[in-house]
Amino acid sequence: MDAMATLARTGPSSLAAAGHRSSASPRPSASLSFAAAYSRNRGHVGLSTVGWSGRANRAARVTTNRIVASSEVEQSYIMIKPDGVQRGLVGEIISRFEKKGFLLKGLKLFQCPKELAQEHYKDLSERPFFPKLIEYITSGPVVCMAWEGAGVVASARKLIGATNPLQAEPGTIRGDLAVQTGRNVVHGSDSADNGKREIALWFKEGELAQWESVHTPWLIE
Repeated sequence: MDAMATLARTGPSSLAAAGHRSSASPRPSASLSFAAAYSRNRGHVGLSTVGWSGRANRAARVTTNRIVASSEVEQSYIMIKPDGVQRGLVGEIISRFEKKGFLLKGLKLFQCPKELAQEHYKDLSERPFFPKLIEYITSGPVVCMAWEGAGVVASARKLIGATNPLQAEPGTIRGDLAVQTGRNVVHGSDSADNGKREIALWFKEGELAQWESVHTPWLIE
């Protein structure tokens, strides 16, 4: 009862002063508050100003669908599938890789025989869609390409986009140019080893050009 009487005598001005003193107490910065809240909500991710510049300067390893971007010069087999050829997308797709700065080492328009298609996609031979896949890839000409460059395998996969075009990011080939997995326009090697294997499968000895681009010094230090 005495406490209530005291509160009544102090009046609104005392309460306002108390609130003012409380609000004047030191508060963490917005960035640190966000970091703490985000860390509590997610349990494992937090933002901090401590050591940020040091981490930013470290070399980053970029992964796309578990493919690690490498600084080593690699080769990747890129194939424009029959739907991409029929729709007149050959020039558009080639330009994506040229503008990126990769080196075209092999290029040909080719009618794929059934045996070659089966060998290329042999890892999928047990899947129920395999017969339709073979029928599709042999239904018309494809454009076979061998591209070379530092980290070309992972970078090409990123340029191409997700297997399902509806899940592919805008700006990727599939994200911009396709709407269905069964007609997703282009194939790209999923590893450096597969890049070598597929290029050897689709290109005969002597079909790859050995040359250097005059742009190379403007792309690589």
